[in-house]
Amino acid sequence: MKCFLSLLLFFITLQLLAQTTISGRVQARGGERLPGANIYLKGSFDGTSSDVDGQFSFKTQKTGSFTLMVEYLGYEPFVKEVLLNGSDINLVVELQETFNKLEAVTITAGTFEAGDKKRANTLNSLDMITTAGANGDVFGALQTLPGTTTVGESGRLFVKGGDSDESKTFIDGALVQTPYNATAPNTSTRGRFNPFMFKGTIFSTGGYSAEYGQALSSVLLLKTNDMPAEDQLDFSFLTIGAEAAGTKLWGSGAVTASVSYQNLEPYMRLVPQNYRWNHAPESTSAAISIRQKAGKSGMLKVYSNYDLGKLNINQLDLNQNKMLDYSLGNDNFYLNTSWITPLSDKDILTTSASFTSDVDQVAFDTTHLDKQLRGFHLKQVLAKELGDKNTLRIGAEWMNSFTEEKVRLSAETFRNSFNVNILSAFAEAEMYASNKFVVRFGSRIEYVDFLKRANFSPRFTAAYKLSDASQFSMAYGWFFQNPSDDYLFYTNKLDFERADHYVLTYQSLLKGRTLRAEVYYKDYRNLARQGTGEFYLPETYNSNGSGYASGFDLFIRDKKTIKNGDYWISYSYLDTQRDYRNYPEMTTPTFASKHNLAVVYKHWFGKIRSYVGVNYKYSSPRAYNNPNSVQFNGERTLAYQTLDISWSFLYRPNIIFYGAVNNLPGFKQEFGRRYANVPDDSGIYRSTSIIPGSGRFFLVACFITLTKKGDQNQIDKIQ
Repeated sequence: MKCFLSLLLFFITLQLLAQTTISGRVQARGGERLPGANIYLKGSFDGTSSDVDGQFSFKTQKTGSFTLMVEYLGYEPFVKEVLLNGSDINLVVELQETFNKLEAVTITAGTFEAGDKKRANTLNSLDMITTAGANGDVFGALQTLPGTTTVGESGRLFVKGGDSDESKTFIDGALVQTPYNATAPNTSTRGRFNPFMFKGTIFSTGGYSAEYGQALSSVLLLKTNDMPAEDQLDFSFLTIGAEAAGTKLWGSGAVTASVSYQNLEPYMRLVPQNYRWNHAPESTSAAISIRQKAGKSGMLKVYSNYDLGKLNINQLDLNQNKMLDYSLGNDNFYLNTSWITPLSDKDILTTSASFTSDVDQVAFDTTHLDKQLRGFHLKQVLAKELGDKNTLRIGAEWMNSFTEEKVRLSAETFRNSFNVNILSAFAEAEMYASNKFVVRFGSRIEYVDFLKRANFSPRFTAAYKLSDASQFSMAYGWFFQNPSDDYLFYTNKLDFERADHYVLTYQSLLKGRTLRAEVYYKDYRNLARQGTGEFYLPETYNSNGSGYASGFDLFIRDKKTIKNGDYWISYSYLDTQRDYRNYPEMTTPTFASKHNLAVVYKHWFGKIRSYVGVNYKYSSPRAYNNPNSVQFNGERTLAYQTLDISWSFLYRPNIIFYGAVNNLPGFKQEFGRRYANVPDDSGIYRSTSIIPGSGRFFLVACFITLTKKGDQNQIDKIQ
């Protein structure tokens, strides 16, 4: 018996000696402690959970080689082979966050994105076309975002100290050569395309992808609708015209066709105008859109649009001090096609192309000007996923534009033209280190045959996620653009114009509220300048211009605080100067406002089935030049103010009545003065005010939708 007890005591002692204590701490990268993590030996019941400080400790009598597992929801499992021999094991376990692109940080530096499926949106797709005062114009709605300046006599996009020519528009990846309607000098224009055809909008105000070139300041990327849901007829009746559109579906495709007619003559007879129109603006347009599915996820899109417009306005010729008729006829055709082809589960090939034909016929006094633009754009992009965290995009494109200008005077005719081919290639990689950090870097090369020059553009962006609701983003890059067409008519000896972008953005999205703040700096160099020689001599022009633009943008949106209400506030501060074109010195350009403010509010009144929108905009005075003064650009315009309202009333499920008023209080608006080219007999340059066509603009409309069920409407287009 004594022998048995001794043997039992011996084995108990061995077991106690072989017992191993495994302890340590579980944390995330960066040191954050992780409570509740599961720690265990694989294939056994031995284990524990970490406490509130991430600490853990357990004992095991297992011996030999085992696999230690540490698991925590949202993080990659930790696996380590351990040898259990009675010696204590102490570990600091650092877990890596599980990667999920839907929850990962997104790059937002310099970019506003609208599309219902994007988690990081500051706007949704409808906001781009439903803002009071925009009157269904995408470019008008964008002018309520920070970074833009309202230039009332233009209507075009002016972004972060950049001229309107520095912003480019793309539809489904293909360039739009003429995104705006033609108009008379110093009268506002609007976008050429129906905004209801777009499902997504990306407005990048700086630091954009290497995929896009020939834009010094910004790019607007418009994505057209995919397959419609059902057959549909839409009729729109407005105080300025009418439109009809129809959609027909078949098994794997659909076609939508529309025709519209606008004539402002009846409207201008009712509403007092500041100018005398001999022929009020009149236009006819037709469009067709075809969608065809290819395979499981391929898609062919074809869109074509034709516009025919004309006007005749009576304007003061300051040089002759008499009224003259200015006549304009515009003929525009645009064709856009895109083809998306999945080559595999991880490879997608996208081909996009566009063709533009635009003809202006202008007549004033004894001068006739005919201008023609014909442009092509072809691009192919391959997107390849290199695992879950890395994506590579490579592509190439060809741009061609032929521009001709013919000036017919009473005694002679002058003709100028030039043809430009641009060959480009780009590559860009996006890499996620984790859900919290992403970088995207790439480069672009271009060769322009007309200038006989090439350029290289590095681009870099990154974003870091501070929390589930907030992040920082930054962007840097070189951006090149050809000099103005007005100069290329006379010389091809100029260099590329260049702007270097530096952008830093903070963004927070939490429970229906958005806060976005951004600072930026742009360094301009090689800007085209016109000297004092004759305008038709090549040596008159050089690339010695320079400039800068810096500023601060703030965007606040709140969909939560007010029930059924939604508002956003945009503010921009801009400091910019340039020495370019015919400027004699470095000065603030005429299109730049130091302070810009927009306050937009929308509210749904369910009891009366109405949606009301209000939009207030303010831009501080802009500079303009008075040749009678010794100081260049020393004069200032009036501050720009407008208060716009809109009202949508759902009369029936398929019938909506709509009304809108721009500049309801009748704020006085004056966009500077224009001057004669030569002084009069007393040595004074005559001048006249540049003012809008009218003090207010009114619009009344009715929208009717016909479908099989009869419950569809267009309220999402006009809210």
